[in-house]
Amino acid sequence: MSSPDLTAAEVQAVLEVLSTRHISLGPKLEAFEGALAGYVGGAHGVGVNSGTSGLHLCIIAADVGPGDLVITTPFSFIASANCILYEGGTPIFVDVDPETGNIDPRLVAEAAHDLIHGGSAAERWLPPAMRNVPTQSPPRGEGRYTMGELRAILPVHAFGQPADMDPIVETAEQHGLSVIEDACEALGAEYKGRRAGTLGDVAVFAFYPNKQITTGEGGMIVTEREAWAALCRSLRNQGRDVFDAWLSHTRLGYNYRLDEMSAALGLAQLRRADELLEKRARVAGWYGERLAEMKGVVRPSVARTTTRDSWFVYVVQIELPAKRDAVLARLADAGIPSRPYFTPIHLQPFYRERFGYERGCFPVTELLGDTSLALPFSSVMTEGQVDLVCGALREAVEQRSDV
Repeated sequence: MSSPDLTAAEVQAVLEVLSTRHISLGPKLEAFEGALAGYVGGAHGVGVNSGTSGLHLCIIAADVGPGDLVITTPFSFIASANCILYEGGTPIFVDVDPETGNIDPRLVAEAAHDLIHGGSAAERWLPPAMRNVPTQSPPRGEGRYTMGELRAILPVHAFGQPADMDPIVETAEQHGLSVIEDACEALGAEYKGRRAGTLGDVAVFAFYPNKQITTGEGGMIVTEREAWAALCRSLRNQGRDVFDAWLSHTRLGYNYRLDEMSAALGLAQLRRADELLEKRARVAGWYGERLAEMKGVVRPSVARTTTRDSWFVYVVQIELPAKRDAVLARLADAGIPSRPYFTPIHLQPFYRERFGYERGCFPVTELLGDTSLALPFSSVMTEGQVDLVCGALREAVEQRSDV
């Protein structure tokens, strides 16, 4: 599906670390934090061992606790909702824009208004298992449902394209909410000329091998808030503060550190970030040209507010009468990998069981979940490989759906 784009410079950067004594919380991490924050236009960078870890720490920084509510999207990788549960909060899902798959800012505004004012209007936004029974015991004795405060909005920049952030930030300011950007898929993306990662109170990037740049595993928190950055640095390192003595811990913390080898790899990759984004845009362009007239396949849509798409993945929609899963199987038979992208979070077994979700709760998300197909995509793909994928896709879509 994807492959990292590595050169001798990245190999040498890692080897240099291995020849030193600094393998944790050393100069490479500090340099990577400063460079990444500078690249996106933020003040502070905090390196962590995954995007999921970064989101978790941001939830803590936003003061989300047991029973508190966070408005977010059901059309995402599951970590963007799970991080809320880690602190006992409740994800409040709202549906998404059918063109981009990003959270619908109009629904965000409605949900925030209703949840702040309470009553029957607020009830409709709660997970089904929490409606009318805010103190009912959840499944398997996992404590009692409690209703806390609406604390934050967590938009996800799906597929590398920024969500429509201005109205989301406006809603947050009206109600005193924090905005946590899940920018894990959107390094280098721009919204109305501004970089993703600088549009809310805090943002998280991720560097898994399929991302725009990679550290193998790793993530980065970026924020203008010095106090939040300091808190996250403490939390990632078992709760130690800069003034703590050896094995002294100010607060409950976690082992979320980013090691020096990963930071060195990330720093070398970041120096090539614009080159890598241009190569990904070129591959996306090849796909776009070949799929323009292909019946039954809808190309990804770029919003007018997106002044730079960072092209994390290339996801198409398979139109009826072709069936997405049948197309996926036919591509596999032809030796072409593809994936559903995404399976809606609210339809994952854990969320169904705990919160009572079922089909029909978020129809736009569910339609996208049923029809979306991610094609092979990376900066190292050749034009010939794109031709091969598109030829196989055409044959797969044109076959009768009942065969």
